[in-house]
Amino acid sequence: MLAQTKNKNMKVIGLVDILGDQAKAEEVVEGMEHDQEDGDEHDHEDGDHDHEEEIDEHVWLSLRNAQAFVKAIGEAVAALDPPNADSYKANTAAYTEKLAALDAEYKTAVNEGSKKTLLFGDRFPFRYLVDDYELKYYAAFVGCSAETEASFETIAFLAGKVDELDLHTIITIEGKDHKIAETIAKTAKNSKDIKIVSLNSIQGTTAKDAENGTTYYSIMQSNLEVLREALK
Repeated sequence: MLAQTKNKNMKVIGLVDILGDQAKAEEVVEGMEHDQEDGDEHDHEDGDHDHEEEIDEHVWLSLRNAQAFVKAIGEAVAALDPPNADSYKANTAAYTEKLAALDAEYKTAVNEGSKKTLLFGDRFPFRYLVDDYELKYYAAFVGCSAETEASFETIAFLAGKVDELDLHTIITIEGKDHKIAETIAKTAKNSKDIKIVSLNSIQGTTAKDAENGTTYYSIMQSNLEVLREALK
C-alpha cells in the first residue's frame, strides 16, 4: 500500500518500530492450538516447541504503548506543521495524561479482582495488555491465527482450566461467532454459572463507527468494564 501511494513525501510511522526491543513475539501457551510444519500434530502439553517467531502486532491494546505512540505521532505532526506545533504538543500532553489515568484504573481493577487469569475461547490479541498488569491467560488460538475450529483436546483443556481456577467468565473478541467459547462453557462442570463476555480488539472498528463517536479511548473504557467482570 505504501509503495503505491501517490504522496511520496508521506511521513510513515511504524508503531512496532517505536517499541523496538519492547515488541513481543506471539506466544503459544499451554493448551493452545498452533500451526505446525511438516504435518506435526498440535501440541497441547506445553508451549516449549520450535516454531517460527512472529512479532505480535496488536501493539495498540496496551495503554502504555499507546502513550508512547501518541507522543511519537504528535512530534511527527508538529514537525510537519511548525506554525501549529504548540497546539499539537498541548493536545499530545493532554491525551497522554488521559491515557495514563485510564491505565491507572486498569491497574486498580486488576488489584481489586479476585481472579488473576483470563481464559479466551477465541484468538488472543491481548498479550500486551495482560503483560502490563501481570495477568495470566489461556486461549484457543494465538492472536493472528486463521484457524476457526478448535480440537477436542483444546476444548477439554480450556474447560478443565475453567473448573480448576473456578472461573465464571469465558472471553471472546468482537464478532458474532462465539461457538468455541460456548462449547467450552457447556463442557465445564460449572457451566450454569459461566458468562461469555467480549473484549474489543479494535480490529473490526469501521469508519462508520468512528463517525458515530467510537474512539480508541471509548473502546478501552468499555474493555475495562469487561475486564472487571472477568476478574470477579
